[in-house]
Formats: sequence, structure tokens, C-alpha cells
Amino acid sequence: MTPGRFIALEGGEGAGKSTQARLLADALRARGLEVVTTREPGGTPGAEAIRALLLHGEGEGWNPRAEALLFAAARSDHVEKLIRPALTRGAWIVCDRFLDSSRAYQGGGGGLSDEDIRELHRIGSTGLLPDLTILLEVSPIVAAERVSRRDPEGTDRIGSRDAAYHARVAAAFVRYADEEPGRFVRINGDGRLEETQARVFEAIGRLLPDVP
Repeated sequence: MTPGRFIALEGGEGAGKSTQARLLADALRARGLEVVTTREPGGTPGAEAIRALLLHGEGEGWNPRAEALLFAAARSDHVEKLIRPALTRGAWIVCDRFLDSSRAYQGGGGGLSDEDIRELHRIGSTGLLPDLTILLEVSPIVAAERVSRRDPEGTDRIGSRDAAYHARVAAAFVRYADEEPGRFVRINGDGRLEETQARVFEAIGRLLPDVP
């Protein structure tokens, strides 16, 4: 059996991850591959329940340590019940966010150490990493325009944090990509949707099986 592949799309608010994940999944299915699309936090009933608490729950929200623990718990359930079984049967996973979002948001944005976040991931999800992480980068102006169109009534608890927080998140993503060039591909997402789509598909070329 051909092993499955795991692709994560990362980036800040308004980067176009969800749209590009859908387009990538469609392109892979057109090649005859089984594709599972999913997201973080979420992907399983338990993880979706934690997502609701994190992003839309009542009250003032969670401190960075509590956030990191909740994200790690959601990811553990996601990996155990959806991602690993799909990879084992040879499916491709296309995931909207994964570990690197925790590293960037609770780490870069919230000030937790990268070592602590990675340790939570080691305990909860045995350290699973994507075969390829695609970092979609957009300018703050483009991101703000997209978020405004997407969420005219306001975004979620984390997305609504101030510009300084999101600048730290963006800088963290770039730092992680520069530190792991073998796993990350950085793609400028400011242009037309089709241009970004082509760059994303080109980036995964080395993972694709040969087509008879």
C-alpha cells in the first residue's frame, strides 16, 4: 500500500488557507487520490467542541498556557481518531492549520516557549509533523480586507486580537519556516487566487506519485 501524505496549510488571518486547502484537495482527487480535508482546532467531534470553547466560548477567554493545553488536547484527539487512521490506509490529509499555528499563536503571539509547545505535542500527538507545510503569506492590508469580507460582523476571539499580536504571529511563522526549509514552503498569497493555487500545487509536486 502506498503511504498517505500529510500537508498542512499555515498562515495568519486572511491568508486564504481554507480556500487553498479546498482547491488543493479537489486537484488531488482529480488525480484519483483519496483526500481527507480537515482543520485545527477541529476535525473530530471532541476537537470541534474544544474549538467552540477556544474561539467562541463565553467569558474573557483563556491565558496562553490554557490555550496551548486546549489546542494540544484537540490535536491529540484529531491525530488519534482521524489523521493517523487516514494516513495508515494511504489517504492524503490536507489540513487547515496544525502544530505550527500553536507555535506561532501561543508561542510567538502569546509568549510561551517553543520547547514547551513542542513538548505538549510530543505527549499528545507523539510528535507527528506534516510531510509538507505550506506557509501562505499576505500583506497586512490584504489580510484585513479579506477578513472584513469574510467576517463582516467580526472575527473570532483569537482573530480579533490587536495588530501587534498578529505581527508577532507572522514573524514567528517566518522564523519557523526559515529554520525548517525542508518541511516548509513559503508562498506569497497576495495575488490572484489562481496564481496562488498554481504555486501551492507546484510546491507539492515532489510528493505526488507518478501517474501512468
